[in-house]
Parts: sequence; C-alpha cells; structure tokens
Amino acid sequence: MAIKSQDIKNGTVIRLDGKLQVVVEFLHVKPGKGNTFMRTKLKDVVSGYVVEKRFNIGEVLEDVRVEHRPYQFLYMDGEDAVFMNQETFDQVNINKEMVIGSKFMKEGDVVEVVSDASTETILTAEMPVKTVLEITEMEPGVKGNTATNTLTKATVETGSIVMVPLFCKQGDKIVVDTRDGSYVERAK
Repeated sequence: MAIKSQDIKNGTVIRLDGKLQVVVEFLHVKPGKGNTFMRTKLKDVVSGYVVEKRFNIGEVLEDVRVEHRPYQFLYMDGEDAVFMNQETFDQVNINKEMVIGSKFMKEGDVVEVVSDASTETILTAEMPVKTVLEITEMEPGVKGNTATNTLTKATVETGSIVMVPLFCKQGDKIVVDTRDGSYVERAK
C-alpha cells in the first residue's frame, strides 16, 4: 500500500530501507526558497532507535498496516515468553528481548503485541507504562537519613531491583515505570 509523504501523521507506520518505522513527530516545512518538505522523526518498531528523516512533498512511501492486540503473559519457556491471544486464545512464543519492560513482567500481565497485519509477523510487545509490584526484599535504610530524598535498593516479585524511598518496606506494593525501572509511588 502506498502513501504520499504529505499524508503521514503521528502513528503512521512505513517501511523504509526494509525496516518498519513509526512516525513519532512530523513537521510540514515551507522554506522561503526551495521546495516544501516533511521533516519527521521515525522510531524503528523493532529496535526502538529514533532517526530524523526528511521527505520531499509528493514522495511515495510504503504504508504498513500494523495491528495492536492484547496478549496475556502465561510463563517463561527458556528465553521465550509464552503469551495467549486474548481474543482467539491462541498461544505464541515471543523472545523476551522483544518485550519492552520484560523484567517487570509477571504471570497474568497483559501486554500489547504489535504485528504486521499483512504477514502476521510479531514485531514487538510492550508492557503497560506502569505496573504494580510487591517488594520481596529490601536493604535496611539507615536511621536518620531521611532529610534528603534517599533511595535504597528493593527487590520486587519479578526479581528486578528498583530504587525506592526509605519509607517503603518489605511487603509494600509499589508502582514501577516499566520503561526505565523507576519508582513512581506506593500502590493504593
């Protein structure tokens, strides 16, 4: 399917140099001299790298239809995570390296799986931005160290380490940002 460069919007997925790129930012530029062009920021769907690319107006690009579907994480099978499609109940294995935020994933979590609609190839899977996890182990905080925003290491139920404020304790449920592993707040 073809699309003209002036018709792209945020979220449009195109195939460029054999890779799928999603448009994260675009700007229609009309300089005083010369031709009008589109300045874009493209994010590689698989690797996540962001590049800036310029397209002339009227340039024909290959438009790719992608589907976003919810899949539930069931269990780990070696390096693969086994997911179940929430609509068809089919099971699929996805390498955990392809799952954004996989180190904060626990059984039962629902992730968004992005696939190429024409080939049914799974491109990537992404945890929700925030997830609730229980603190299973914690380094003891030093008494009297509460004047500043002091953080200490806490191990959460997935085995990952999160830096948390000293007022948190073992057994607390906390909200974690799955993109960078940072503490957000105590879960309510």
